Amino acid sequence: MQYLHSMVRVRDLAASLRFYCDGLGLREVRRKDVPEGRFTLVFLSAPDSPEAEVELTHNWDSSEDYGSARNFGHLAFRVDDIYATCAHLQALGVTINRPPRDGHMAFVRSPDLISIELLQQGERLPPAEPWASMPNVGIW
Repeated sequence: MQYLHSMVRVRDLAASLRFYCDGLGLREVRRKDVPEGRFTLVFLSAPDSPEAEVELTHNWDSSEDYGSARNFGHLAFRVDDIYATCAHLQALGVTINRPPRDGHMAFVRSPDLISIELLQQGERLPPAEPWASMPNVGIW
């Protein structure tokens, strides 16, 4: 058996690509537009683990409410510097729902409310401001 990908439906493909690519650093691997089905599939992977992909599915004309996405669980990514990653995402306007107070773990949500867990590579970083005193925001 071989693991291929996880799929998430997205409402706004441009906003989602900004979050996953510009924010998290994933790379677009391939894209397939299906005009007869009125959808686009975009496959993304992390630079250090190209075999595990996230498939973004954009249904062109859908007004379906995907809900709060709490039923999905989360996607998890290991990052080199959790503080720098969170600062970068915050600069892009992303809310840090569970700040990395412990220097090890944080949660954010994509534009489509998919929970994203960020985990520090290696040992946890020493507690640092503004993260150490930052409260949780919303749900993740």
